Amino acid sequence: MKRKLSIKVLACAMAAALLFAGCGSTDKASSSVADQSWEKVKEAGVLVLGLDDSFPPMGYRDDNNEIVGYDIDLAKEVASRLGVELKLQPINWDSKEQELNTGNIDCVWNGFTMTDDLKKNLLFSDAYMNNQQVLVVMADSKYNSEADLAGKSVALQSDSSAKVALDSKTDFKASLKEVIELDNYTTCLMDLEKGGVDAVVMDEIVARYFIQMKGSKYKVIGNSLAAEEYGIGFRKADVALKTKINDTLKEMAKDGTNAKISDKWFGKDISTIGK
Repeated sequence: MKRKLSIKVLACAMAAALLFAGCGSTDKASSSVADQSWEKVKEAGVLVLGLDDSFPPMGYRDDNNEIVGYDIDLAKEVASRLGVELKLQPINWDSKEQELNTGNIDCVWNGFTMTDDLKKNLLFSDAYMNNQQVLVVMADSKYNSEADLAGKSVALQSDSSAKVALDSKTDFKASLKEVIELDNYTTCLMDLEKGGVDAVVMDEIVARYFIQMKGSKYKVIGNSLAAEEYGIGFRKADVALKTKINDTLKEMAKDGTNAKISDKWFGKDISTIGK
């Protein structure tokens, strides 16, 4: 009986060992599955770009309701070189991470500021442009500095890097009467013109564009609230897709395409990737 029991126990032990070994092999195989993010885009033949379509000059609707902009021109060239169609998908900026994680879009490419918090959940390309957060007021206003806005109202785009920048300036923020969060910068500036707020915290790239378009209707005051960089956001696991687009942008920098597109929108080359 003892011998038979020992054999039975040994057999069970071996079976268990094989079972666990099999599970280990499966886990190892699953964890080593190749990143198919680029292959999926290539097979579909479409790169779906998520954007806020009211963020000039990076991406916005022109008088013909067509989505145009600096980022759009860059993305079109990248898609062309990769042999895929570019699909522009307007999204709610507050839901950009959700849009990515549910697979509705392949990337967020629209003057997207890379912050430490965002980098915890998203994968970013190399920075392709520098930017800073600034204060914008009406050109004929009496405000010329942060101190002048004590007790006043300030607007900014919700879930934006402007909010992050303002939150970091605790003393200045505490001096304000109120901070109003709106859907986009166009709405913020409309509220500024109507007198609903006294200033807007926004990207300098966008502010300078509006100043140019509006004939100095607005002015930038004070110092930069925060320096930042624009990048393209991807799902954390989509390294292959990020690398493909990143490398293409570097090629475009090398052959002068990025400089040409930048000159079209800004009158000079302010691109940074590949330099």
